[in-house]
Amino acid sequence: MTPATSAVARALERIDRLDPALHAFIEVWPETALAREREAVARRLPLGGLPFAVKGPSGIRSYAARRLIAAGGVPVGATSVPGPGTAWQTWGRGAHGRTVNPWRADRTPGGSSAGAAVAVAAGMVEAATGSDGAGSVRIPAAWCGVFGLKTTNGLLPSPDRTGLASAGVFARSAAAAEPYLRRVLGGGGTPDEAPVLSPPQPLPLPVVYSEDLGFAEVDPEVAAVVRAAVDRLVAAGTVRLVERDAGLLDPAGAWTAVRGGSPDAPEAVRVRRTNDERLDALLSGGALLLTPATPNRPHGHEGPGSRYSTALTWAFNLSGHPAASLPAGFTGDGCPVGLQLVAPRGADPMLLAAARAVEDALPPARTPPPAGRG
Repeated sequence: MTPATSAVARALERIDRLDPALHAFIEVWPETALAREREAVARRLPLGGLPFAVKGPSGIRSYAARRLIAAGGVPVGATSVPGPGTAWQTWGRGAHGRTVNPWRADRTPGGSSAGAAVAVAAGMVEAATGSDGAGSVRIPAAWCGVFGLKTTNGLLPSPDRTGLASAGVFARSAAAAEPYLRRVLGGGGTPDEAPVLSPPQPLPLPVVYSEDLGFAEVDPEVAAVVRAAVDRLVAAGTVRLVERDAGLLDPAGAWTAVRGGSPDAPEAVRVRRTNDERLDALLSGGALLLTPATPNRPHGHEGPGSRYSTALTWAFNLSGHPAASLPAGFTGDGCPVGLQLVAPRGADPMLLAAARAVEDALPPARTPPPAGRG
């Protein structure tokens, strides 16, 4: 293999060509990446030099990045996150300007793992690491039309002292994410001792569908796109709907209290306990919960106004459940919509297997135009 035909060289070429318009990266490491690739190929490491991106300036030191590098993955650069003083954590700022949604340049890609989602959606890298404290993987995955998974809280090391944030991964699809997740979820073993992820579950999968979790205000067109995807899954025999109450208490106040250092505030404790009990009953027997990933479509760069893009995601940062967003379709104005899948705690391999079955029954993910539009 020559550098001109290597996977890392192709990734670097695409970054050089596409990122000036998208601003997904804050740093790119061409010389180091090509050297790592040569070493990974020479040593015949499991990932064989597969390129990936890391979230933010500290992403290269994350547990996930270290596991991937040990297995022969090659970090090619660090992706954008919100700039200092950003009030809303739903966009990023690259080395040369604000990060734009690859589908609509006038819209945000979501955040805080903004550049990671854009880099994957635009095909600049095969996968990217992320972290999710309120929806920071699932929201940009939904708005950029890619797969994004938040692992069970506490399953992997995290620098977040509140316990809300957990590691995540972006890829074009659940199938494309599997080689990375095999290594990241491999625990303390050597890189070539990655676990075998769950085999496909018998179909149809038992699922509970909720448009709003009992409290969120959801854009009617977003809800319609997700409902159409769920109906397609039912018609394909991929899922069967289970009638269970999916109503939760609005977690906004509890999340804010925990993030602010007051996890023992009585109202926060009450909300978390009640929602944990309801989720345990809802997901019993291995059932999955399906919802829209966000209540709204990607907003403009000026911000979302009074709407919380996190309304349907942050409940699962409080509860710790693994959750993923898959491409569900598009609104009439060309904005991607995500379908959120939530699984029992610790059932990350099962969630990935279910996501693969779901995406097999939905239309293939589309590729955005090179420089977005809008």
